[in-house]
Amino acid sequence: MFERLSAPKQDPILSISVAFKEDPRPNKIDLGIGVYRNSEGQTPIMAAVREAQLVLANTQQSKSYVGLAGDEVFNKAMVDLLLQGTKLHSRAAGVQTPGASGALRMLADLLKQARPDATVWISSPSYVNHRPVMEAAGLTVKEYPYFIAETKAVDEAAMLAQVEQLGESDVLLLHGCCHNPTGADISLDAWKRIAELTNSKGFLPFVDIAYQGFGDGLMEDAAGLRILADSVEEMIIATSCSKNFGLYRERTGAAIVIGKTMEETMKARGRILEMARSTYTMPPDHGAAIVAMILNNPQLKETWLTELQDMNARIKRLREQLATAFQAATGSDRFDYFKRHKGMFSVTSLSDEKIAMLRQEHGVYLVGGGRLNVAGLRESDIDAVVKAFIAVGA
Repeated sequence: MFERLSAPKQDPILSISVAFKEDPRPNKIDLGIGVYRNSEGQTPIMAAVREAQLVLANTQQSKSYVGLAGDEVFNKAMVDLLLQGTKLHSRAAGVQTPGASGALRMLADLLKQARPDATVWISSPSYVNHRPVMEAAGLTVKEYPYFIAETKAVDEAAMLAQVEQLGESDVLLLHGCCHNPTGADISLDAWKRIAELTNSKGFLPFVDIAYQGFGDGLMEDAAGLRILADSVEEMIIATSCSKNFGLYRERTGAAIVIGKTMEETMKARGRILEMARSTYTMPPDHGAAIVAMILNNPQLKETWLTELQDMNARIKRLREQLATAFQAATGSDRFDYFKRHKGMFSVTSLSDEKIAMLRQEHGVYLVGGGRLNVAGLRESDIDAVVKAFIAVGA
């Protein structure tokens, strides 16, 4: 049956994680897979999450099915978290999905049904899974200019020039905040211009917001998305609870659709539920139940917000410390982009050869393209990372 199958390609991120685990060196440093770690190198369970789990364990009466849409209290809470107070809030509808990757795939399949000839435009570079997910749904994928490797900044002029060429069969996929993999975000002025172009050109905005709260703050990180939600007629959103609730393994996400009318919104939501039935049927409940409880309990929400702010502040300190250590070691400001970028990641633009040298000679693991997970650093590892970079000629 399977003799004609070719060997599968290794996942560019998960394969690095496997290699790291198999490395016997005690001082190895994992800056590849995108998880937050504390100063001890652990990915902790957040205090609000732990408390919500205990409440669920003591009060939940059943493990029966919850339905195709998942936890409806969770769905409403996620829509409110992103869109409360915007013009589109009243006609937005959410569907719980197995992580944001599940949301991406459900929305990609929805686009294929709604507009089979649609072209999805992603940034260059973009999250490693954007292209495979869109293409697996049968969509055409093209790239718009985004990042200047030399300056480690967004080329907004080139990006907007390409966006100006889009039309009614196009979908513009945007990172809501903390761009993955670069860490370089567009300005609010660029978001405003995109909103204007959406209305004049007729393309559909598709926002993937997986790191809300890890950049400038919980609501600040949704500012660009909310500009669109106050300006455009239609949009779709994929959102994740993996990072800001630390629920990585619970696979908790949501797909949000907003049509020109509530009737169109519900029609689109219904199609997602049909597709869910023929794929995973229903999303896992545990993570969504935790998030729903936290967002609807003032005390738990305050605990969560405080811890999220602490995580955010620590990531910013790590960025400052990394940039300062590089400046002290090199006498150069060429690594100052670490403190300018936002969120978990920065792209170092190291060659594949130097990335391999970091791994083989120094036990420092980055993914292809040179993405470095700043949020995975321990403070005690900063000097070793700086020395390794200098040793390979970064």
